[in-house]
Parts: sequence; structure tokens; C-alpha cells
Amino acid sequence: MSRFKQKYTITNDCMDAHYRLKPVEILMYFQDVFARYLTSKRIGAFDILKDDLYWVISDINFKIVDALPFWSEEIEASIWVSEITKLKIYTDFELKYNDKAFAKGNCCWFLLNGKTRRPALTDFVADKMSLDTELTIGEHKKFVLGNTTEPVTYASHKTNFRDIDFNNHVNNKSYINLAEMTIPDDFRESHALKSLSVKYCKESYLGDELSCTTYRTDVKNAYVNKIVKDGATVCEINTEWLEIANQPNIKDFHLKVRDSIV
Repeated sequence: MSRFKQKYTITNDCMDAHYRLKPVEILMYFQDVFARYLTSKRIGAFDILKDDLYWVISDINFKIVDALPFWSEEIEASIWVSEITKLKIYTDFELKYNDKAFAKGNCCWFLLNGKTRRPALTDFVADKMSLDTELTIGEHKKFVLGNTTEPVTYASHKTNFRDIDFNNHVNNKSYINLAEMTIPDDFRESHALKSLSVKYCKESYLGDELSCTTYRTDVKNAYVNKIVKDGATVCEINTEWLEIANQPNIKDFHLKVRDSIV
């Protein structure tokens, strides 16, 4: 079986003010289904720990291709390994609601050697994985940061226990949350996220001081976020946004949610 599928129900902590799934939660569902896939192959994080190996994400890209589901609705996440190289493993994924995809993306992973802090060969796990070469959003490309113009906003954050994952690193979602804080509020009110690309450059730990600067780019409705620790780049993010021409009244959202539950 080359594709692994898992069903989830949208919970209240994953929804926005309109009862819809927050775009950032797409990362959470994707990483969870990847972890479940690895566990089914006996190569999950806790399985390879005895060999002093760790799963580390290098970069992730996704596009929102349809309306995001509401709170309490059931979605299905699918993931498959689409390419394996000497040091990298690429996965493609999609999230569906009512058998229709609303988000698609891909991701690059590698195994980190705990002693050397260098990438390990994928041979250790490759024979346990089946390939499906279908690509959800096109070929696997090297991350390229958008061309920045002037800086827009700035925010800083001292990492705490809520930011830390099972590898004792700052988890991937925390970087996105920090970047999200720096997108201007008036822009957020009139635009919806269309696509997101992230490059993870350096590890961060408990108590680290992170700073995030957001820049406009030479592409309309696009931003770049640069997150830095001690002068070194930790994470780079590209986002593209879609202008909301006619925003429905929030009351209409609430009524639709009520009618879907009752």
C-alpha cells in the first residue's frame, strides 16, 4: 500500500472566527498523518530513536484549492512517498472533505544523525517505503525566497514549553504562528491564504529568542517572513494571498454551521 489515509474531525481549537479550519492547521494534520504512516512501517520517531536517528523536516509547500471545512466536519488526509534520494525523502499529500481535495502539498524530510548532527543515508528506511510518483502541486523544487521590498512589521518571541516538540526542538507550527502574527490585521481581514512555502534552516530550543520580520515582495498579495536567532536565519516563509471580493456576513457562517450539526 503506497498511500496512507487517516480521517480526522475538525475540533474547536483548529477553527477560526468563522468556524472554518485555520490554514495553519493544515500543517498539523499533514505532520500527524506522516507520523502515523511511519509508525505503521515501524520507522516512527520512537522506533529509530534507539539508533540515535531523528526525523527532521526540511521544507514544506501547500496550496489551498477549495473552501476550507467547518468545525465538526470530517476530513481525510492522504500521504505517500513520491521520491527518495540518497539523503532526502519527499512526500506528497492532500486533505479532502466530502471526497473533494481542499489542500494539496509536498514536503522534504531527512534523517538526522544524533551524534554527528548531519543527515544520515535514507537506506535505513527506504526499503520499508513504497513509491507513488504522483505529484500534487508539481515537481519538487528547491526553495527560493521571494524578492523582498520594504519591511512591513516585526515581532519577537522567547520560546517556551508550548513551543517544544518530542525532539526537544521548537516545533514547526510555532514558526508559522510567529510569522502569522506579523501579517497586518487590515490585510488579513480582506484576504485569505492561497499558498504557503517554508524552509527550515536551523534548529531552535527552549528559551531561544526568535525575531520575525515580514516583508512585502514584488508579487501582489505576497509576503516573505524571515525568522532569525542570534543573527542566523532559522526559518524562511513565502505566502500568497487571495483577495476576498465579497465576504459573507459572519452570521451566515454561524447559521450554516448550526444547520450542518442539527
